[in-house]
Amino acid sequence: MKHKYSKIAVILIGIILINYIGSNIYKRFDLTEDKRYTLSETTTSIVSNIDEIVGIKVYLEGDFPAEFKRLQIETKLHLEELKNLNKNIQFRFINPIDITQELIEKGLEPSRLQVEENGVLSEIVLFPFAEVNYKNKTEYVSLLKDIFTNSQDQQLESSIQNLEYEFANALHKVSSKKSKKIAVLRSNGTLEDIYLFDFLKKIREYYFLAPFTLDSVAKQPQKTAKQLSDYDLAIIAKPTEKFTEEEKYTLDQFIMQGGKTLWLIDNVQAELDSLMHTGETLAYPRDLGLTDFLFNYGVRINPNLVSDLYSSQIALATGNIGNKTQFNNFQWNYYPLANSLNNHPINNNIAPVNFKFANSIDTLKNGISKTILLQSSPLSKVIGTPSIISLKSINQKPDPANFANGNKPLAVLLEGTFKSAYNNRVKPFKLDNSKEIGVASKMIVISDGDVIANDVLNRQPLELGINKFTNIRYGNKDFLLNAVNYLLDDTGLINLRSKTVKIAFLNKQKAYEEATKWQLINIIFPLLILGAFGLIFNYFRKKKYR
Repeated sequence: MKHKYSKIAVILIGIILINYIGSNIYKRFDLTEDKRYTLSETTTSIVSNIDEIVGIKVYLEGDFPAEFKRLQIETKLHLEELKNLNKNIQFRFINPIDITQELIEKGLEPSRLQVEENGVLSEIVLFPFAEVNYKNKTEYVSLLKDIFTNSQDQQLESSIQNLEYEFANALHKVSSKKSKKIAVLRSNGTLEDIYLFDFLKKIREYYFLAPFTLDSVAKQPQKTAKQLSDYDLAIIAKPTEKFTEEEKYTLDQFIMQGGKTLWLIDNVQAELDSLMHTGETLAYPRDLGLTDFLFNYGVRINPNLVSDLYSSQIALATGNIGNKTQFNNFQWNYYPLANSLNNHPINNNIAPVNFKFANSIDTLKNGISKTILLQSSPLSKVIGTPSIISLKSINQKPDPANFANGNKPLAVLLEGTFKSAYNNRVKPFKLDNSKEIGVASKMIVISDGDVIANDVLNRQPLELGINKFTNIRYGNKDFLLNAVNYLLDDTGLINLRSKTVKIAFLNKQKAYEEATKWQLINIIFPLLILGAFGLIFNYFRKKKYR
């Protein structure tokens, strides 16, 4: 009897010990093929540096269809991984139904999505957001990625792929301090502030921004060059006035000193505004004085226009109803939707980028590494300038055979040790510490200045990358933000965008059609197994005791 009680005591002690160890030692093994639950070094570094409580509210509580339940589960699993890494991370899921007005006042717009269940289409309204609070800072995380696709499954897959990036990005913004400085060129007829508003508002969250003008180069070239050298990146957005040799030399030496540059250049004068007034316009080359300058670094922006069958739309007046003008959307081949090659962290997992009157780019052999980030579709061609562009072309059915000229590069990344454009040439002015051969640097050349320009309605800037007539969202903002992050060596967060997760989705149509068959199998098959087991068991029982 004593021995019996000692056995029970050992078992109880063992159970208590196992529970104690289980509650204090936490370990999960990621056995998935794509390692979706394994956190990157970037995320680990960001989360490890958090030294106070982070409160995360996730507005994904409620009764959702199976697809969005998957997003809810994946979000919860990811937050559990973050909490396991740092106990300061606290999260809770909230049903947004009771606080709808409060969320709208915070600027969180609900998503209306169509869901098909059992062959029936229905619409659901949800707030796919999370709110991150840390040290009096608040950042909102969009959990449902809004991409240009006709497939809801692709949208959900992309959303799940971006969970780690979105939360790491939000935690990075609320917990880190700015360090890098960006100069936004405000001379040579570059874009006005109102057209850069949305993008600059976005990158201001990560970096210091300041306007910079080259106007003073004419009188104080050395001082201007020294002031520019204090910045880490220069953004040159759609200049329309020719650069002088002094201005180009200032930018050249900025690059030689290791400064990064983002060029958004229109080498052809062609605007939609003038086209709308008369129905046609003359497109002609724009002389910015940059052809030989960029040629030296390894690229040439051609004075032509890319016409692409894979393009976005423009709105044209087609008549009047009462006193109101009626507008319809038409495909406009001069607004190509540039494809991402998915060959670099900058362009991986982004929606097509909307260009407007873009030029083709040639790359030249000069020892500098070049990566084509964006290109036109295979059904595209180039049109030489000067040439007349007419709205009448919209009514003409295009012949695909005339467009099958192959992809045209529209955005190129250059990396390496650049040689000065003024090497072995007379310098426009004398500069202390000038360099003929620069230190390792990077630049991105984009053959369209409108890529960075947001639309304006009633003198109010709209969100970059959204067509104000069709409300279709393009990848302009994501692409440019990735470009700036990469140029400034903030590559950790960019690499998270390259993470690929393969989600297995059901074929809804097939599941609906075969629902009865599988219901019968799931009901009858277990009963048959149970019946067979009972007969066999009864047979051997009778045989044993006969």
